[in-house]
Amino acid sequence: MTKNEAAFVVCTNRKAYHDYFIEDTYEAGLQLLGAEVKSVRQKELSLEGSFVRIENGQGYVYHMHVKPYKFNSLTEPDPIRVRRLLLNKKELRKLAAKADIKGYALIPVEVYFKKGWAKLKVALAKGKHVADKRETLKKRDLNREMEQNFRNKIRF
Repeated sequence: MTKNEAAFVVCTNRKAYHDYFIEDTYEAGLQLLGAEVKSVRQKELSLEGSFVRIENGQGYVYHMHVKPYKFNSLTEPDPIRVRRLLLNKKELRKLAAKADIKGYALIPVEVYFKKGWAKLKVALAKGKHVADKRETLKKRDLNREMEQNFRNKIRF
């Protein structure tokens, strides 16, 4: 891979992996203004509490906070404005059909740059219940403990 082909990850939504079962992911372009792109490149954004909706045949991301670029001399856009996703019609129809099923949601998981273009990884996710979250934490703790024990056995 050359430098232009490598993906430069800017922001991940770690809370999404805690609150949802991620079933499928899609890559969507992100429509940003010039100053917003500069802010995103400096990793000044947050995906916490954001979500995706398909309305009138278009995809939109809500509550994605992009901090205003500090060297912008023009008017500043609203930091939490609704931003359009760039997807083709086939993908939009597929996402809309899957998101309409009860219990499923479209969640932004990651923002990154690919070949110089801002991309958003959108996940089809199903909400976890409190018991599921506890179970996930238990599994993670057990795996961590097993790895530590395995490392200790190898040392001696």
